Amino acid sequence: MSLYQIKIYVQNNILLPIVHRHRKLADLYYFLFSSEFSREHQKVLKGKYIHLKAMKEGRPNAFHLRRQIHRLEKGLIMKNRRSLFALDYIGDTVNNYKILSEKLETTQEIDEGLLLWASHVLQKYFNVVDHNEVIKPLYELFCQIDHKVKYQKEPKEYVPYKRAVVKKSQISYDDFLQLTIQRRSVRYFLPDEVPYDLIEKACTAAAYAPSACNRQPFEFRIFTEKDMKNKVGAIPAGIRPFFKNIPVIIVLIGKLSAYPFERDRHVMYLDGGLASMSFILALETLGLSSLTINWPDIEFMENQMDNTIALEPDERPMMLIGLGYADPEGGIPYSQKKSHEQLLVANK
Repeated sequence: MSLYQIKIYVQNNILLPIVHRHRKLADLYYFLFSSEFSREHQKVLKGKYIHLKAMKEGRPNAFHLRRQIHRLEKGLIMKNRRSLFALDYIGDTVNNYKILSEKLETTQEIDEGLLLWASHVLQKYFNVVDHNEVIKPLYELFCQIDHKVKYQKEPKEYVPYKRAVVKKSQISYDDFLQLTIQRRSVRYFLPDEVPYDLIEKACTAAAYAPSACNRQPFEFRIFTEKDMKNKVGAIPAGIRPFFKNIPVIIVLIGKLSAYPFERDRHVMYLDGGLASMSFILALETLGLSSLTINWPDIEFMENQMDNTIALEPDERPMMLIGLGYADPEGGIPYSQKKSHEQLLVANK
């Protein structure tokens, strides 16, 4: 047996039956005998440090503003809304909006859409709450800000609205079900170039996927240039027989600097998965097919990806997506799916 095989044998047959019994033993195991979570630990701490450092130093933090404005919106839609709410974070929110307004050009995380939304929600908030000794000076500060966007004194856009006014889609359940059945992982593509505007349209649809506190802690890194695309495609093991045939490869990147707390370290995977599903369904409506590519947490692959696409200290790959025009003669695995009887568990 090799040293690696001996290590795995000892871990699985001697240590595992003991250390699984208590979380402190599990901590000790991963401290002394395994480094499988070391990268995650460091990335989570890097993200937390970047987030809190920006707040301490008064630098732009778009993720924080997104979360705070979303919290205000939830307060604004309350049916039995109090005359005063959000006193514990409204000051922080106004100050963060001021910083982002002053630093609009400094990072792509800040755009006019974010500032429009924030300014309209803040104005709506100040219109409905009582102006006590806390609120009055904050409103005066808000009015003095050099707004980079035109906010409305009686905001009607970018603020909470009634469900009754929503324009309803005409898509039936049967149509939607057929779309989900049509969407299958494709591994053989035509060599045709994919128009970039179609990818943009799919991304626009993906942006409407649910996201915890609307932080949207991800981005789609797109690779179309052949050499670079193939370098990226060669990294994950699951597509090595197919990657050269894929016209476009996307790496979905998660940003741990969106969060100041360890408790949220997995949220980006949930948000990224939701956005990815909307993205690949949108591709189907545009005549494109896709391949979802698993990204296992394997250290040498993480290092390769870090070095190939120059990830920031707080960034991690969550998955890859290949896309293009499907080869009509390419095979599709049947991949039988579970029934709703198996998946639904009621009131247990």
